[in-house]
Amino acid sequence: MSQVTHTETDARADGARGEGGGRVLIAPSILSADFLDLRADVRKVARDADYVHVDVMDGHFTPNLTIGPKFVSALKASFETPLDVHLMVTNPEESIDWYLDAGADVVTMHLEALTHANRAIQRVHARGALAGIAVNPATPTCLLRDVVEDADLILIMSVNPGFGGQKFIPAAVRRVREVRELADELGAHPLIEVDGGIKTATIGEVARAGARMFVAGSAVFGAQDPAAAVRELREAADAALA
Repeated sequence: MSQVTHTETDARADGARGEGGGRVLIAPSILSADFLDLRADVRKVARDADYVHVDVMDGHFTPNLTIGPKFVSALKASFETPLDVHLMVTNPEESIDWYLDAGADVVTMHLEALTHANRAIQRVHARGALAGIAVNPATPTCLLRDVVEDADLILIMSVNPGFGGQKFIPAAVRRVREVRELADELGAHPLIEVDGGIKTATIGEVARAGARMFVAGSAVFGAQDPAAAVRELREAADAALA
């Protein structure tokens, strides 16, 4: 399989940046896929998805335990779809390189777990990948001020991380708008991503607020036709932005 370069991945992100412009990106989350038949489930969405979202949970930062770099490496070897690796761990600065070595195209780290956020972003960039910063629902968005100019992506959690299938937290719409306004104030252009409870009924609101990348787990892998579900999510977001 060909490797996705930083330039190619960055072009995907650049195309989605900016309020009211850029294309919608859909990232199905394998958290809701069948882990005993993961390759088959990812194959169902690989052509229609912009990214495959990989939720890494350590049982400490989150009340759940998922997967590690070997899974990321196996996905990278099997598919050309870029990998959006979301580290929900207490030691992101120690484990960044594990996932970059495994082939992550985007590495997103939680602000709540980072000691030196800007240094971590620089480290990801030095390895040729995109760097994301995530915040939990109760973390004030104002804390992003000193990283929003450096990060390629800001991930707003619209559920409390740990489990798939949770209900969307409506305050996420306001939080996306706050990040968009903060970025505009600073002249920054991060891609804004939303993760949690995304389905056709919720994607439009966060798209209008400024998000352009959307993580969906149960809405995709819980559907009878996951590929069609990806297309329907994209259409719903596009319709909201029309």
